[in-house]
Amino acid sequence: MLKFSKEHEWVRVEGDIGTVGITDYAQQQLGDVVFVEVPEVGRVVEKGGEIAVVESVKAASDIYAPVGGTVVEANAALSDSPGDVNADPMGKAWFFKLKIANKGELGELMDEAGYANYVKGLE
Repeated sequence: MLKFSKEHEWVRVEGDIGTVGITDYAQQQLGDVVFVEVPEVGRVVEKGGEIAVVESVKAASDIYAPVGGTVVEANAALSDSPGDVNADPMGKAWFFKLKIANKGELGELMDEAGYANYVKGLE
């Protein structure tokens, strides 16, 4: 299952683990990504809480948790290869994985078609 937030994060859910990254739209708006700060494993975050940072040549942006939970893995490779966020935002450039605290929060997110319509409304 793949869901999207209005803040342009995506979460791919497998069981009770959600893998989180930013959307292609978000990386296009940022431009060339030069730095990524991922969260510490074990960190607990509420839905909508600031959890990571991405910096580009244009700006720095906070990344928000699309659902609440506990970080079980962080993509440390992004520190050495922040450009992966531009090259493969929906694939190898995931930011972190978390154990989802309340799967009910997923119902508040958009599916792929809903997100595509949301982005159209921004253009």
